[in-house]
Amino acid sequence: MSSKVLNVGLIGFGLSGRYFHSPFLSTNPNFKLKTVVERSKNEAQEFDPEIENARSTDELLSDPDIDLVFICTPNDTHFSYAMDALENGKHVVIEKPFSATAEEGKQLVALAKEKGLILTAYQNRRWDSDFLTIKKIIEEGKIGDVVEYECRYDRFRPVVPTESWKEKAVPVGGNLYNLGPHLLDQALVLFGEPNTVTADIRSVRPGSEIDDYFDIRLGYDDKLVIVKSSLMVYENFNRYNLHGTKGSFIKGGLDPQEETLRQNVLPTEQTLGREPENRWGKLYSEDFTGIIESEIGDYAPFYQNVYDAIVNGAELAVKPEEILRTCRVIDLAFESSNKKAVMAY
Repeated sequence: MSSKVLNVGLIGFGLSGRYFHSPFLSTNPNFKLKTVVERSKNEAQEFDPEIENARSTDELLSDPDIDLVFICTPNDTHFSYAMDALENGKHVVIEKPFSATAEEGKQLVALAKEKGLILTAYQNRRWDSDFLTIKKIIEEGKIGDVVEYECRYDRFRPVVPTESWKEKAVPVGGNLYNLGPHLLDQALVLFGEPNTVTADIRSVRPGSEIDDYFDIRLGYDDKLVIVKSSLMVYENFNRYNLHGTKGSFIKGGLDPQEETLRQNVLPTEQTLGREPENRWGKLYSEDFTGIIESEIGDYAPFYQNVYDAIVNGAELAVKPEEILRTCRVIDLAFESSNKKAVMAY
């Protein structure tokens, strides 16, 4: 195994760069968080004074010492920044959404392949406590064959005056691009490509400029998969409802890693992904009915896998073909909602 240390550059230092990536990159000895692009602020140095500052993306990408770039900027910049990074010979991790369309995604994947570079998407929710738990329950056959799967990711965020692009009618904006990639990636990991995609995407909040609600239904021969999200759900504890030929599993609550990271706790200081008992789900079946202790979530394996793929030739955990199928479903969901039609995958 190599002892090589990868120099990392972050483009952007908002929520994602500061609270998701920096804590894991700075505590993994295989990485050195070398440079962060901040056009006017110096918040990266508040996190770690040794981090260098770049005032432009070009300045970062022109540094020959940078091996790997994380793109943590507004959604509509992901494609252009990723293309530039790949053209400059950098390995790339893109925050969700990976791209605006499946066609853009294919261009990125093709360029990375041509250049012999690692390209992946930050699908960290595969390592959430709740998802690891339901994945294990399905794999162990505790509810038999799944016939219906529903996953929700709701929030209560009434519209308030803000200049944030996340509440504006901007390209590649809205809730489907924000939360949809997480829910769809999880469903596709569990069940593979669907036969059909049917969606209802709309604005439900008074004064909203964005799509803040979606209901996407993935059709399979033997099951129905539903992913939903609304920004107008006050009681948003509901997460997973699974029904199978032998039982059901119901679970609420979110993985605690994000909330803990936002309290400036590093992953080396405590176990971030241990859910409190009130978030554990309940299994209902003839064999057993009762509470199931949640698996422990941990985003660290994502970063180690990226390192191993770059340095040791390991297989990516979040593969390009998996990323592209999520992009395709999002494309089809918008088309389905606009046409009010069932779309063939």
